[in-house]
Order: sequence, then structure tokens, then C-alpha cells
Amino acid sequence: MAVISYREVIPRTASHKFGEAPTAERKYIVTVDEPTPTQTLINAVGIFHTAAHPEFAYLKCLNIQVTEPDRHHAEITYSYELTKQEELDPNPLARPDVWSFSTGGAQVPALVYYDGSGNSNKKPLQNTAKDFFEGLTTLEAEVRASISGNRATFPLANAAAVTNSVNASSYLGGAAHTWLCAGISGQQATEVVNDVELRYWQITVELVYRASGHDLLLPNVGWNYLEGGEKKRVWVIDPESGDKVASGSPRALNDSGGLKADDQEPDILTRRVYPEADFSNYFGTPPF
Repeated sequence: MAVISYREVIPRTASHKFGEAPTAERKYIVTVDEPTPTQTLINAVGIFHTAAHPEFAYLKCLNIQVTEPDRHHAEITYSYELTKQEELDPNPLARPDVWSFSTGGAQVPALVYYDGSGNSNKKPLQNTAKDFFEGLTTLEAEVRASISGNRATFPLANAAAVTNSVNASSYLGGAAHTWLCAGISGQQATEVVNDVELRYWQITVELVYRASGHDLLLPNVGWNYLEGGEKKRVWVIDPESGDKVASGSPRALNDSGGLKADDQEPDILTRRVYPEADFSNYFGTPPF
């Protein structure tokens, strides 16, 4: 089994439709002394996946097709196209991760409102007696980042460590705790690289960004307060008897757990309920 000779079939073909990426095609005729393995034929010509076109260097060989019209000849067709960034390396494990972004809205508790024109004057969302409206929600802009990449094995330890965690420090332009890892998934895949079967995992990471962060925002109000280290029930004055009675709604508290004055607005407490992780070490950053 031996290759006697090979030659390129002229003319070469190329196509470029307006608004679309160009394509090109080259063909070789290989003469053999008897039927020869396909990879031997391809090795003899020496053109492999991602090889550049001799005239259009931006086009890469992405498809190789071999047909044998008779026992002494084989026709090899090389198809050239523009590649995506992740296709530049024939080895799937050497390709860079691919990032994609999408936006949407998410429901969050409604605690503040914009007073007047513009967006600078935010106030607590309360009635005129300074009671919060319970159960109200609003929509907040949400950015989802999806990271796709190939790994030799599924990163089980990393997935368990960072799923449902928030960024510990600034990441992708967002402050700490504004990015949440919503999950890491993977599925097995198989490719053939230089006539060798390669099995690997296609991994997808989902990250979610919210400008207000993923910490809980809670109005500092309660039905109890602290006075002299003792917990007491929040009270109000009964308008008929003039006596102190248990309040039917919570009151604003100060940092020490005591009562704020009636004309003072409640503070918003920030409480982190997700663990922190260094997202730069786990996920890197997109190539821009």
C-alpha cells in the first residue's frame, strides 16, 4: 500500500456572497498502487484541519472529504471557511473558552422609589405613617454571562465550591457580591484529532449580575427593640385611652436595636447569605 503521486486539480473554486463569509475549495487526485487507508492519503498531501488557504490566508481548512472512484485513485476535497476563535486549534482542549452575554429582568423586593425627576433621589417605599408596604416586588436589570469551554475531566470540586457563591472582589466591572455563579454543567463529547480519538467534557458556567448585588437588603424595622440590654415590645399610644399598647406594625430601629424617632426613616440592612469566591481564579475574564 503506497502513494505513487498526487496533484491538485485546477481550477480552484471560491465563493463569496454579499453579506456572508467567503468559502473556497481545493481538490487533489492521489494515485496509489492499491486501495490505501484514508489517513495515509491525507498525510501524503500534507494538508490538515485549520491549514490556511494558499490565496486567502484568512480561510482555514475545516472539512476534508475523501472518495475513491477506482482502486488506483482517490479524490480529496478540502473545504475552506472563516473560523470562529474557538475553532483555531484542532485540539478541542487547547481552544479558549467562549463567552456570551444576555440581559433580562428579575423580580426583587421593592424597598425604595425614585422621588421626583431623575434617578438620584431614592427614598424608602413607605406610606405616610412610615410603614413599609409588605410583599411588593419590582424588576431589576439582570445580565447573564455564559462561559463554554472544554476540559479533560468534569471539574466536580470547583462546581461544588463555587455554585451559589458570589464574587469576593471586583469582577467584570461589577463590585463585590454583584455576580452570582448560578451553576456549572457539562456533557461528554468526542472528536478525532490527527487520527486519534479524544474524549473530553464540554463545560458551561452560568453567571448572573445584578447592580444591587445578591446580598439581602432588609429594612431595619421590628416589633421589638432593645433598651438597657432588655428586649421590649414596640408600642404606640392608643388614641382613645392614651395608654401604651403593642404596635400593629414594626418600627424603625437604630444600629443598637433601639427605637428611632417617629420622623426618622429606617435604614436598609445588607446581609450576605452566599459564600464568597475569587471568580477571576475560577473563570478568568473574556478576551476583550
